Amino acid sequence: MAKRKAIISVYDKSGVVEFARALIDLGFEILSTGGTAAELSKAGIPVTLVSEVTGFPEILGGRVKTLHPKIHAGILARATREHEEELKLHGIDPISLVAVNLYPFKETIEKPDVTLEEAVENIDIGGPTMVRAAAKNFERVTVVTDPGKYSEIIAELRSKGDVSKAMRAKLAEEAFRHTAEYDAAIAGYLGANPPKTDNAKSVAEPMHESQDSFVPIVCVRGTKAFDLRYGENPHQMGAFYAIGDPPYSGIAGARLLQGKPLSFNNLLDADAALRIMREFREEPVAVVIKHTNPCGVATGSSLEDAYVKAREADPVSAFGSIVGLGGILCRDTATRIVETFVEAVLAKGVTDEALDVLSKKPNLRVLVLPENVYDDLPELDVRWVDGGFIAQSPDVPRDLNMDDVEVVTERRPTEQEARWLLSAFKVVKHVKSNAIVFWKDDATVGVGAGQMNRVGSVRIAAEHAGIKAEGAVMASDAFFPFRDGVDAAAKAGVTAIIQPGGSIRDKESIDAANEHGIAMVFTGIRHFRH
Repeated sequence: MAKRKAIISVYDKSGVVEFARALIDLGFEILSTGGTAAELSKAGIPVTLVSEVTGFPEILGGRVKTLHPKIHAGILARATREHEEELKLHGIDPISLVAVNLYPFKETIEKPDVTLEEAVENIDIGGPTMVRAAAKNFERVTVVTDPGKYSEIIAELRSKGDVSKAMRAKLAEEAFRHTAEYDAAIAGYLGANPPKTDNAKSVAEPMHESQDSFVPIVCVRGTKAFDLRYGENPHQMGAFYAIGDPPYSGIAGARLLQGKPLSFNNLLDADAALRIMREFREEPVAVVIKHTNPCGVATGSSLEDAYVKAREADPVSAFGSIVGLGGILCRDTATRIVETFVEAVLAKGVTDEALDVLSKKPNLRVLVLPENVYDDLPELDVRWVDGGFIAQSPDVPRDLNMDDVEVVTERRPTEQEARWLLSAFKVVKHVKSNAIVFWKDDATVGVGAGQMNRVGSVRIAAEHAGIKAEGAVMASDAFFPFRDGVDAAAKAGVTAIIQPGGSIRDKESIDAANEHGIAMVFTGIRHFRH
């Protein structure tokens, strides 16, 4: 009986020698190419070169090695009399196992100085072709793209004499996912790095004059990081998927140092905290989040100072919150955190002394963010809707100063009011619309979120602030359609307002501000968050 044939052609050679040696012991003949054949031969493993099977040498600098009927017919032939007779007619032997992994395209494009030419040369052609052929024919062929599966395959071959159909089907699924991820990485890179003509313009014409960053097809690849205990509610299932490849960015790249696994809602709140933390990258900042809205945000002379101010902005809502800290969490800040019930805390770093304190609350989740978390900003903001998703460029942090705004009232903001206004406007963009933020003494003192009318948000923020509203400034994520919002702010004690402007009734709001002696500035930038 002819030996079963296995083709092995891998870039990642982890465990390949042991795998091939085990296959030889099980009666397989090994076919291989280039570097893999050399690696196996060096280890004393008998190898038949693919060129000996095809009768054709590797050409074009290795671009063409396995693209030949004697290889692909051997992989694709079904276990039928007709296919067996056809293989025999052409002198082709069936191939039972294909172990292939691909050129390191993703690793190549991660190099800071990679060229388009270098990236293109690391696009594998023969490898994915063999993988797809073997995966298509999983009824007869075993395909393996992950070296971690070698031992499992050998175990089945030793115990059963063959790989089970169930495992072959599972391996085929993994193989198609592997090639899909590979192609998605290539498509994404080429879409972001089109070749240039001599005049430095892209040779690819954009679909729309001002929308050329939105390609016709978006490939999203997520790797399951972990299962969730449940989803948003206990009757819903959930899992967390990380985008791209390790090291992951954002929340996906955070390390859980202690506490229970993160829940669906924890992850959403942690993301909301991180978005605000990025707005205040130059100073100690603390963010207290509840149901994705900030109930307290503050900057301070220290992280402890900032956290206490943020918590006291709305101590009732701070119970059961998620806390984000833009700095290194030390013992003093940790001591303050354990004074109340907190679901999770995320920080740029945590000292050992702080962990000693936090360990008194063993269920408290403590996360350390990746080092690049402030700079590795999302390239696309995607929201799922029934039947698809909508995408937009993200509302990323921008450093506004008073030269970027228009003072529209008779009174200009004082230096202190100006500083507070800019901070309030950083926060209001992260509050659900209609959004209002009262800010005073470098902290929120009142937040109005998600109301169906803007004056309602002003009143809620004023109610939260109470006497703290006296002398505070106010930020609005969009214009005031009527003067009632300004009137309500004045009644609460607000002295300055920042808003986008753009209403057909802007003059009424400006007149109201002048009547109350309020300074008001327009940014021209709206920050709706639905």
